[in-house]
Amino acid sequence: MNKYFGSAYQFGTLGGILSVIAFGILAWMEPDPTNLNLIFGYVITPISIFLALKFFKDYSNNGFISFAEGMSVGFVTYCLIAIISGLGIWIILLSFPELFEEIKSSKLEVLGSSKDTIISQVGEDSYQSTLKNVQSMVPFDIGLNDAIWKIIPGLFFTIIISIILRKNPN
Repeated sequence: MNKYFGSAYQFGTLGGILSVIAFGILAWMEPDPTNLNLIFGYVITPISIFLALKFFKDYSNNGFISFAEGMSVGFVTYCLIAIISGLGIWIILLSFPELFEEIKSSKLEVLGSSKDTIISQVGEDSYQSTLKNVQSMVPFDIGLNDAIWKIIPGLFFTIIISIILRKNPN
């Protein structure tokens, strides 16, 4: 099993740790680091997946990788990124409750300033539901949201990278 997932463990862990570090740095620079951290995730996730698949292909599988192997290694990689990043962000927000309150107030401010636009696009009920959800938000919600937004693009990038790197023995 280590043959298949050794590189996934390494690059998934590295990607998750880099994502948590990026959140910490962005929190120091911005009042609401969540949006910029999502963008960072769109960069680090495909890089981590590519490196995990490339290292698996070149160093563990004699230069070959099937689509199924690519999907398996990629799945483990982006899930590790998501788990480590989500847990790390959750722990940071539990450790620094004032940061969480800043993020929450920033999201409420954006909702308030965009109220008319949001209501015209999705209706009053959707706006009120979103407002209620943001008001009842807890630190775990932010960590979970970050993890989900690592998994969804991770699947997409894994499919593409697995197809590009695929090379089966003849």
